[in-house]
Amino acid sequence: MNNSLETAPNHVKLAVDLIMLLEQNELDPEEVLAALKIVESDFMNKLLSQQKEQKHKT
Repeated sequence: MNNSLETAPNHVKLAVDLIMLLEQNELDPEEVLAALKIVESDFMNKLLSQQKEQKHKT
């Protein structure tokens, strides 16, 4: 990891790691994009659930 990546925000580091993983496996770009839509939806639901829980705690 170069110096600029070491100081990058965690979400940028994660994105770089995911890109490297996907590229190393030589996956079809259309398949990757379809899978990422599912992943985004799943994590959006988790985020919304967390936000609801936090509202109920306050």
